[in-house]
Amino acid sequence: METLTFKFNATKSVPKHAYVGVVASGDLEILLEPSKEEKAYVVVRTASDGFGETWKNLLDRFFAVHDIAANIEINDFGATPGMVSMRLLQALEVCSSEKTER
Repeated sequence: METLTFKFNATKSVPKHAYVGVVASGDLEILLEPSKEEKAYVVVRTASDGFGETWKNLLDRFFAVHDIAANIEINDFGATPGMVSMRLLQALEVCSSEKTER
């Protein structure tokens, strides 16, 4: 088990929190909440050790396009980079949607 932390500059705030995914074999969950700063803080808890550079590259690409100010927790159980990207986009869509959750 490995815990990785990342910080990114950001300019766009997100209006609400989002929760997507499920921690199960080969998947991950993402918890996203608005940040009070113009920064994004990401904590990755992963069952797969030794992939810090892969996570950094993936998150660098995401934040180069989506510079959102958010606190993000990612709980990973062996998801592929494609799945991680999809879940990040899904979380961004949820927190940006007009629909109110009940």
